[in-house]
Amino acid sequence: MTLDLRRTRTRTALPALALLVAALVGGCGPSGSASTAAASGAGASGATVTATTAGAGAGAASADAVDAAFAELEQRFGARLGVYAVDTGSGREVIHRADERFAFASTIKSLAAGALLRKASDADLDKVVPYRQEDVLEWAPITSQHVATGMKLRDLAAAAIQYSDNTAANLVFAELGGPAAVQQSLRDLGDSTTSVDRTEPTLNEATPGDTRDTSTPRVLAADLRRYVLGDVLAEGRRGLLTDWLVGNTTGGPYIRAGVPADWRIGDKTGNAGYGTRNDVAVAWPPGGRAPIVIVVLSDRGKAGATSDDALIAQATKTVVSTLG
Repeated sequence: MTLDLRRTRTRTALPALALLVAALVGGCGPSGSASTAAASGAGASGATVTATTAGAGAGAASADAVDAAFAELEQRFGARLGVYAVDTGSGREVIHRADERFAFASTIKSLAAGALLRKASDADLDKVVPYRQEDVLEWAPITSQHVATGMKLRDLAAAAIQYSDNTAANLVFAELGGPAAVQQSLRDLGDSTTSVDRTEPTLNEATPGDTRDTSTPRVLAADLRRYVLGDVLAEGRRGLLTDWLVGNTTGGPYIRAGVPADWRIGDKTGNAGYGTRNDVAVAWPPGGRAPIVIVVLSDRGKAGATSDDALIAQATKTVVSTLG
């Protein structure tokens, strides 16, 4: 475990630590759902595993307990887990493998939509984009219904986020100028990490060691925060992107399942090869509390591996418990 010397870490006596870890990871899914962490590469030699809380109050979990909770999830689910969350009011963070690369899968659709809203005029958003039946990919629940008429660009962006429609995403990418242009839009935000190289469905290959179509939890969180909570977009465009994210239909079992029921969530999920399962979100707790940005990425490192949706929800519960 690597210590973050920039932040104070509260030490917990061993018995209290054990109780806290048990509380954080309790109910992590069926015992038969996971292989060992070693089999998946989780906790492998040389991996950096860090969990920190900045300015933690009396009710917040210690960094040691959070480390142990995430390590337990990795072992239980046989996965490598990357987490970055930040309370935008207090600045407190929860970090675990936050600077390791993961395939971003369909979470990139949220950032491509943000880039579109930054670039396109109102007239552009309202123009109808034609496409052919041969352009329609296997997962196209919305675009498959409108081949004869085409769809407005704004509706394509909404379909890409809310239904993860792959054809819609590719048409948005094309409008922006392709993967290189989407990557440049992120460079313009100050993101020098994310590599955008392919379109759907090949961006979902997620081969271990391949840096194409990858990013880190910390960087994806920063990008999403800039688009949804920052001043990169005009207020009306921020509101539109937020509405699309809040209206997402694919996120029920993931981050949404890990936060209290009265929180408002806007998210974008993604899944890919090697057991990759991701979710990126902005969460608005009730009572006027500042929003929390949460990114949870995971993979299994083995071809044909299946993912377990409960891992994302359980990791989110650990985030919420940690932030208090």
